[in-house]
Amino acid sequence: MKFAQATVRYKFVQGSVLINYQEKQPVKNTAKSDISQSIAIAIKDIRSEIRTRHALMALLLFVTVTVSMIVFSSAGEKLSPELAAGILWIIMFFGSMSGLSRGFVAEEERGTSLLLTVSARPESVYVGKLLTATLLSIGINLASAGLFLLFIDDITVKNPALFFAALLIGSVAVSASVTILSVIIARTSAKAALLPALAFPALLPIMLAGIDATATSFAGTISENAPADLQMMTGYAGIIITVSYLLFPHIWRE
Repeated sequence: MKFAQATVRYKFVQGSVLINYQEKQPVKNTAKSDISQSIAIAIKDIRSEIRTRHALMALLLFVTVTVSMIVFSSAGEKLSPELAAGILWIIMFFGSMSGLSRGFVAEEERGTSLLLTVSARPESVYVGKLLTATLLSIGINLASAGLFLLFIDDITVKNPALFFAALLIGSVAVSASVTILSVIIARTSAKAALLPALAFPALLPIMLAGIDATATSFAGTISENAPADLQMMTGYAGIIITVSYLLFPHIWRE
C-alpha cells in the first residue's frame, strides 16, 4: 500500500514535544492510493472491533435491554404505526451514539492518531472511518429493527422496500454525522455527553423524515410524502458527507 510522502519534525520546548507535520505532494496514482488507504483503515477498524468484542457486546446488550423495557412497558397496549416508528428511531439513535463514537476516540486512547496522521492523507482517513461507521450503523439499525419487530407483535412491515430504504439512508446519514462530530470531540474530556448533544440537532431532520417514512411502511398506506422523505434524507446525507469531506483535513490537523 502506497502512502503520500510526509515529513515529521520534532522540537523540544520546555519539556514538551511539538510536532510539525508537513505533507508533501502525493505519490502518483493518488486516487488509487487513497482508495487503498481508505479500505485499509476500514479493515483495520473492523478487525479491532472484532478483536475487542466488549464494545460490540455492550452495544448488543444496550439494544436488547432497551427493546425489552419497551415491550414490558407496552404490554397489552397496541402501538400505532407513528408511535412504533418514533420508538424505533429513538432506539437506533442512541444505539448509534453508543457504538459509532469510538472511531477517533479509540485512536486517541491508544495513542495511534499521530501514526494515522503521518501514514495516510486526511481524505483517506475520513473515507475509511466513514466506511467503518456506515457498516456498524447498518448492523446496529438492522439488529434494533429486528429485535423490535420480533418482540412487538402488533407491528409488521407492510412496505419492506420503503422500510429498508429509510433504514439504509438513515444509517448513512447518522454515520456521516457521527464521523465528523467524533473527531471534534475526540480530545475533549466529556466525550460521552457531548456527542448526543451535538448530534441530535444535526440529525433531527433525518429522524423526522425517517419516522414518517417508517410509519408509512408500517401502515402500508400509499403516501405522497414517502418519496419526498427519502429524497430529503438522501440529499441531507449527501450534504453532510460533502461538507465533512471538505472540512475534515482542517479539523484533523488541528
